[in-house]
Amino acid sequence: MSGAATATPEGDDGSPDWRRTLTAMVAVQVVMSLSFTFVSPILPLFLPDVGIANDRQLYLWAGALTAITSLMAALVSPIWGRMADRYGRKLMVLRSCIAIAACTALMGVAQSVWHLLSARILMGAFAGFSAASVILVSTQVPRARLGYALGLMSSGQLIGSLLGPVLGGALADVTASYRIPFFVSGALSLAATLLCWWSVPETFKRPENTPKTPVLAAYRQVGGIPGMMVLVTVLFLSQFATQAVQPIVALYVQSIVGDQPNLATLGGVALSVTGLAGVVAVPLLARSGDRYGEKAVLVVALVGAALATAPQAWVGSYWGFVIERLSLGLFVGSIVPITNALIAKVTPASERGMTFGVTSSAYFLGNSLGPASGGVIAAYAGLPWVFVVTTVMLLAGAVWVAAAVPRRTSP
Repeated sequence: MSGAATATPEGDDGSPDWRRTLTAMVAVQVVMSLSFTFVSPILPLFLPDVGIANDRQLYLWAGALTAITSLMAALVSPIWGRMADRYGRKLMVLRSCIAIAACTALMGVAQSVWHLLSARILMGAFAGFSAASVILVSTQVPRARLGYALGLMSSGQLIGSLLGPVLGGALADVTASYRIPFFVSGALSLAATLLCWWSVPETFKRPENTPKTPVLAAYRQVGGIPGMMVLVTVLFLSQFATQAVQPIVALYVQSIVGDQPNLATLGGVALSVTGLAGVVAVPLLARSGDRYGEKAVLVVALVGAALATAPQAWVGSYWGFVIERLSLGLFVGSIVPITNALIAKVTPASERGMTFGVTSSAYFLGNSLGPASGGVIAAYAGLPWVFVVTTVMLLAGAVWVAAAVPRRTSP
């Protein structure tokens, strides 16, 4: 199917085509997540090719390049979210896919670290796929199935994240090139664009006389929703903690195994294995949220992720590190979809674009400050301390949820 579906009013009962929309968007999520993570183990290893050789500079630039994309996304997400409410959520998904494809290809031709930085700034300003996809699905699925639907979306993301780093690292090792994977990643994003255009139906009716809420007023409006500030804080804390380790995983593997010809592949396996357990665990935990309450499940996920992260700071072997990353996947992937389900349940369907645009700022801010802080901690305190700080942040999030989130959301 091409174009938009016949427009009908939105509501918490969901679109008549919600199952088809969900199935198609899970497929798009798999491809986009694969594309986005394809270069994850390569980016820090690519830095010497653009003039960064000193270890401390490697850690700092690896963190900065990972962080800047999310920082830009945090600044512009409310704008894109408001446009989604006005012009359609599918349009925003298509925009983000095209932007990611173009910016990833630009990274493949970078000749200096400043070229890389510029491409990642552009990606953050015009992409925002995760927020756009969550907004689309949350406005099409019945309220009672939000946990299930967002859990499936997260599973799609985990499957792509599982395959992407391994395939990208293997391609870099086979071709002896850190540039080719960037072009393949861009091609995958273009494939996801076509898949979304032809396969994703959207029931959307443009609201008449939509008020043009200024960005600061939108923040105040969303902040006034009961319980919202707690959920926004949880999004920030969880993303800060989980993303702090991302830019240093490949470098941490290098510190364990030394320089090996298959280093990119080993780094890719360590990054992607977290998604292996998550593919099974996330739908179960998300569905448990629908049945037993999201608060209890969210606390379990945060505490479990903290307990799985702490031992990584003192691991003595590569395969021990991989096993600990695997155990982390049982919990960490559920944190965001469960929190997003809570956010959707306390927000009217007609306002979810603006709401998720604002709350995504906290998500992207955590994604930005986490890697940047991880790079700084690794540079000045050592790689193991990144895992220590991550553990503390996850435990802090669990305490915050237990103390402040209502047991049940309002109907």
